[in-house]
Amino acid sequence: MDLHTTPRLYVPDPLAAGERVQLAPGQAHHLGGVLRLAAGEAVRLFNGRDGEFAGRVAALKREKAEVEVGAALRPQTPEPDHWLVFAPLKRDATDLVVEKATELGVARLVPVLTERTQAARVNTARLATIARGAAEQCERLTLPDVAEPVRLAALLAAWSPGRRLVAALERAGAPPPPRGLAACALLVGPEGGFSPAEVDLLRRHTFVEAAGLGPRILRAETAAIVGLALLGA
Repeated sequence: MDLHTTPRLYVPDPLAAGERVQLAPGQAHHLGGVLRLAAGEAVRLFNGRDGEFAGRVAALKREKAEVEVGAALRPQTPEPDHWLVFAPLKRDATDLVVEKATELGVARLVPVLTERTQAARVNTARLATIARGAAEQCERLTLPDVAEPVRLAALLAAWSPGRRLVAALERAGAPPPPRGLAACALLVGPEGGFSPAEVDLLRRHTFVEAAGLGPRILRAETAAIVGLALLGA
């Protein structure tokens, strides 16, 4: 099996050698209709709990596929408990944030609605699909959880003080995000930043830590990627 070219798939089922798992219709279509695979060809499987396993396509018809689980390839290992709390942007920019945040290893994605949030609706099922595809591609062993959108005030009111909330504030004169935090979240606002009232609200909470991302004003999607890279460095 060439691990660099073998398709990698997330499945929710328990994984153990000798078991058989059913793929989702979209996954079956991708294997047969896009990748042109056939029965007998190799895949890799992970479920976020049992590690990664070799697999072989046992049956493949249109939007139905069954895979026989083979040998374990990688054990499940702990991952950083970092979250991204972000104001949804226009569709393509939001897709980019979800994809890159998944590649950077975030455990949870939380869309937060602010005074200047541009997106009127957030399709969390679609974002979860994007996150799944990114996780399959980037070789991580888990999927990030995608939360339902929440207003900023409600988010702060329900926040657990044990998790540091690192807020990327424009021109705050603050140091870069701290490194080595076991449980934390990065908060990135919308294009145009947080309103003055929202900045005041953030500063009233002791679990919020202001952070700067350098001397330039970054687009919101860039700030999310840079902030997560600095937090996880």
